[in-house]
Amino acid sequence: MKPHATSINQRLLRGQAPSYERLQARLAEDGSEPASAPIAVHCGWGRLLIGHTFPDPASLAQELLNEQPGERDIALYVAAPQQILGLEPTQLFLDPSDTLRLWFSDYRQATRVFRGFRIRRAQSETDWQGINRLYQARGMLPIDPELLTPHHQGGPVYWLAEDEDSGAVIGSVMGLNHQKAFNDPEHGSSLWCLAVDPHCSRPGVGEVLVRHLVEHFMSRGLAYLDLSVLHDNRQAKNLYAKLGFRNLPTFAIKRKNGINQPLFLGPGPEANFNPYARIIVEEAHRRGIDVQVDDADAGLFTLSHGGRRVRCRESLSDLTSAISMTLCQDKSLTHKVLKAAGLKLPAQQLAGNADDNLAFLDEHQRVVVKPLDGEQGQGVAVDLRTIEEVQQAIETAKQFDSRVLLESFHEGLDLRIVVIGFEVVAAAIRKPAEVVGDGQHSIGALIEAQSRRRQAATSGESKIPLDHETQRTLHAAGYDYSSILPAGEHLFVRRTANLHTGGTLEDVTDILHPTLVDAAVRAARALDIPMVGLDLMVPAADQPEYVFIEANERAGLANHEPQPTAERFVDLLFPHSQPAVS
Repeated sequence: MKPHATSINQRLLRGQAPSYERLQARLAEDGSEPASAPIAVHCGWGRLLIGHTFPDPASLAQELLNEQPGERDIALYVAAPQQILGLEPTQLFLDPSDTLRLWFSDYRQATRVFRGFRIRRAQSETDWQGINRLYQARGMLPIDPELLTPHHQGGPVYWLAEDEDSGAVIGSVMGLNHQKAFNDPEHGSSLWCLAVDPHCSRPGVGEVLVRHLVEHFMSRGLAYLDLSVLHDNRQAKNLYAKLGFRNLPTFAIKRKNGINQPLFLGPGPEANFNPYARIIVEEAHRRGIDVQVDDADAGLFTLSHGGRRVRCRESLSDLTSAISMTLCQDKSLTHKVLKAAGLKLPAQQLAGNADDNLAFLDEHQRVVVKPLDGEQGQGVAVDLRTIEEVQQAIETAKQFDSRVLLESFHEGLDLRIVVIGFEVVAAAIRKPAEVVGDGQHSIGALIEAQSRRRQAATSGESKIPLDHETQRTLHAAGYDYSSILPAGEHLFVRRTANLHTGGTLEDVTDILHPTLVDAAVRAARALDIPMVGLDLMVPAADQPEYVFIEANERAGLANHEPQPTAERFVDLLFPHSQPAVS
């Protein structure tokens, strides 16, 4: 902008949407050469087509049709989308995202300091692998670094957030310098592909990545940062509003393909399902299996294919008998059946009077209390060492079932094994909810921040309850909700590792010890159940020692990426729907 431009002129310019005509006028105003050719920047997952560098709708529409298989191109800064969509209405669609802009003159530096991770550029093959694992876990396309437009030719730069303790990639973001990409006379930049590991316990990773990009481009003399965000992504929009981003009246267009399908077809009948039902329904749709939604809130649906009809409630189906279901739900029956099959189990008895409970505690020193028929970790208390704790836990468990079990407590890792069709399909170590201190925020605040992230990543299915069990866990560690956890210190805030109470999973399928595989299959056959999630306590996934804890007749299949749990479940229901092996 010329030196004599007034603040009023600046405000007027801010309200204008990017267009080809405006770009040419600005280039002429600054004495620059007019843009000679449309600009397309490859980002490793597809191309960004800079819409206002295309002279007419036809040329932009044609370039979008040149999208390569397996990639996703985005045309941004489209001033008149109706003209382009009118040319190719069956091939192109209007992206349901909002474009936001932060003028750097409105930016204010952070007053908070987040610790425990560092921000740096992606530069090695290991870095790209870490970013791609993160992107695929968030349902995003992976990056092929070989396809990237070189940086010296105006290509993008990827930054990553690296955990200082583990070295793991816990976040990533892409930035594009518009001045380098297309000689932008307005000195702009843009942000893409922001993602944070949903299991990350470090607060502030997303905010720090955005701020890093802002301050990086500010130091390069640029004027603003743009980004595109799905119109209903409330959590992201709240962050961007806090940082000073405002709506920009422009549009983005994409080509219709399998990757973008949910964006142009809109919500299907599975939209109101939780993630555990949705993953199965989506797999059924991919195979051409008919889906009838019976009760979305309850996760009930019916699948039909080739004259076969199967009713499901998430991963529980007509193939599971009432007897097998009862054997799983009643934990004392589970114990009897698995013990008869020669499997290793903890000591167990029904809670009785105080004297009986005390005798069991004296014998085993550390006990677990759980409702006889319960799920999702509700009413479970772990590692109780006093009769007062035991009696209080029994009263809590009675809120979920009048019958309560006492079990001997066993140290180890919480292992979930999913068996489908009497074959092990997935295995994961479940870890209790954990926070990491920053030396500034209370444990209560850290829990709330971590809980929000888990809720966003699981569509509200996982959160850390601020209940007595969380409080008891904190007190045992010498803390309470108001305590300030030292910077870098890790603290488990739950004893149980259930996903619904904020737990996380680490896939261990490939290293599972053969003894554990055999024990899981024997347990499934003893229960005579075609699909089951088995919980064991183990010293490590690659060691043979174990103790069975319980069986789950309706195990969540959405928690085990990258293992093909939904695929194997639909194989079980409809074996003839499997794709032919070439």
